[in-house]
Amino acid sequence: MTAEYENVAVSTRVRLARNFADYPFPNRLNEDQARTIVRLVAADLCSVEAFDLYYMNSVDAEKAEFLKERYLISQDLIDHKRIGAALVSDDESISVMINEEDHIREQYFMKGYDLKRVYERISGIDDIIADAIPFAYDETFGYLTACPTNLGTGLRASVMLFLPALARRGCMGRIAAEFKRLGLTVRGGYGEGSGAEGDMYQISNEVTLGVSEEEILAAVKEAVDRLVATELKERERMWETGGLPLTDRILRAYGVLTNCMTIGAREFLSLMTEVKLGVAFGVFDGRMEELDDLIVALRPANIDRLNGAPLTDAGRDIYRAEYAGKALRGMQLLTETKRNILSPRR
Repeated sequence: MTAEYENVAVSTRVRLARNFADYPFPNRLNEDQARTIVRLVAADLCSVEAFDLYYMNSVDAEKAEFLKERYLISQDLIDHKRIGAALVSDDESISVMINEEDHIREQYFMKGYDLKRVYERISGIDDIIADAIPFAYDETFGYLTACPTNLGTGLRASVMLFLPALARRGCMGRIAAEFKRLGLTVRGGYGEGSGAEGDMYQISNEVTLGVSEEEILAAVKEAVDRLVATELKERERMWETGGLPLTDRILRAYGVLTNCMTIGAREFLSLMTEVKLGVAFGVFDGRMEELDDLIVALRPANIDRLNGAPLTDAGRDIYRAEYAGKALRGMQLLTETKRNILSPRR
């Protein structure tokens, strides 16, 4: 992945929806059948790789929200906690949700942009399960799923993109409508129904029936490549037309984040988006990945985990400010060299 892509493409994920031939769909499972499915899937995967197994009815609300904030489980799995479970690899790159909408939702997640690598990795996990437990499959409709929109391949390929220039130009509505006509969808960071937090957008396929897995991957890749090129071009225009006030706004955001005593989640995300822009425009020396990791680390449930105990909202705001300031100063984004270069602009 080139440096230009590193400042736009945040992460890549491929998800597979599957059901087992010998069991009713999750909405008709009894508890004995549900436990059997969890046991069989866990035994298959844990025999070849290290996973943590979470029975959702034994996971408290704080831990469940923590896993959700890290994109490892969905709200639907939390809502189906009576029969739901999740397997999560040690490095959190693989998660398998069990008895959510379908018997299993397998996903492989990586930072950066590499659809081929992600697809090959989750396909290997899928093969391990398929060799042990027959999937529900039809010659006409492909893999059978609870929701008709997942019939066929059952594959959703998605790439998370940081698109501040296009978002601020007001282009995302038009782009989303155009992509929809191509069988693709543009959503916020948490998928369907979520907002575009921090100018982050998830590009994925909407059609799974009547197309091959290779065609899906190619379509998503073409869309992502096109969006990245358009975003970079729009960033050039953004800088040319607003260099001084834009730099001022970026530096003010950094100043607040490294000096404030308390900061709420919404303001923190807004200011961090400006700091990320600073990296994209070369105002700061840094890596976008570190900033994205910091944003995830300072979501509410993640803060509670870092603190070792739940905090009040006010307590989280204080913790967030202290942690963010220390982390950003430690990244040395604004070196003395950068200060000297930027000084004439101010």
